[in-house]
Amino acid sequence: MRKQNNNEMEKRYIEVKNLTIERTQTPKSKPEKGQKLGFGSVFTDHMLLMNYDVGQGWHDARIVPFGPITMSPAATCLHYAQETFEGLKAYRAEDGRVLLFRPEENFKRMNRSNERMCIPQLDVDFCIESLKELVLLEKEWIPTDAEASLYLRPMVIGVESRLGVKDADSYLYMVLCSPSGPYYANGLKPVPIYVEEKYVRAVRGGTGDAKTGGNYAASMRAQHIAHECGYSQVLWLDGVEKKYVGEVGAMNIFFVVDGEVLTPELDGSILPGITRMSVIELLRREGYKVTERKITIQEIADASDAGKLQEVFGTGTAAVISPVGHLKWGDKVMTINNEEIGPISMHLYQELTGIQWGRIQGPEGWSMEIGRM
Repeated sequence: MRKQNNNEMEKRYIEVKNLTIERTQTPKSKPEKGQKLGFGSVFTDHMLLMNYDVGQGWHDARIVPFGPITMSPAATCLHYAQETFEGLKAYRAEDGRVLLFRPEENFKRMNRSNERMCIPQLDVDFCIESLKELVLLEKEWIPTDAEASLYLRPMVIGVESRLGVKDADSYLYMVLCSPSGPYYANGLKPVPIYVEEKYVRAVRGGTGDAKTGGNYAASMRAQHIAHECGYSQVLWLDGVEKKYVGEVGAMNIFFVVDGEVLTPELDGSILPGITRMSVIELLRREGYKVTERKITIQEIADASDAGKLQEVFGTGTAAVISPVGHLKWGDKVMTINNEEIGPISMHLYQELTGIQWGRIQGPEGWSMEIGRM
């Protein structure tokens, strides 16, 4: 790792000088190689907190031991769901580098979500620099197993103690770290998807393009029904006519039809995924025709009947690429590529995970090295 010059060191000091660090006195055992971690159930020794108050702005940024937080039972987040969150990962490269994947895009998206939910804007540069400090403090928690990573969860919640529908005057920003195992514990396999026709997740003009908890609460009933029917995820249709494809549970969706890669356009009801954006950029750089537009579920069914539906895959932080084996729309079941992984899905998975874990060189600025083990 190259040495930082004095200007770089001064800049780093300025960016994180207001961040205090309180180390835990009771460190927990780190995950062992081969340990089954799952997702989101194990947490590291520390977390990052920062407060906001009207008239004072964001203040008191600190890394402290992980543990419960105290807030009023009348906190606005509990009653009116004024909160936003993000999800990204820290990766351990084979040569010991600690890497982040496009973190500035996550914090830029978080600010867009904050604007929609009337939450004060965050300083993107400070968020990245303070995140680096947290990850480097917790770097021993980054799993050593292949395709495992340290999941990072930034979030903002309204904590003002008041009943009454109004944006809060006080907020708490937090970042949690959770070592997580490979998303595909048994290998990369296509999943079955259930097309939801009764319930809707979001409508244009709502909060569908913001990463906020209410969107996920609205999806739980349909997700529960899909699981009972043996399906992994729900493919949502638009909330007005229920005929245009939206997104899948925790992922954006792509279709390969007669050589063309199709994905629903961002119409205000769909979360603008970082992985979605990266996939589109990679494919276009490689000469694929990628089209963002309205897509009806009937169009996909017709393509399947005509033998032109070659691949379907989801994209998201957790899974990266999730190939789809078949879609169930009412009584119609569409089998995709004999329920095998298609060449584009496999290529994208290998390319993106290669960049994320530092095995291959990606586009400039995608992989951020923040230190070494």
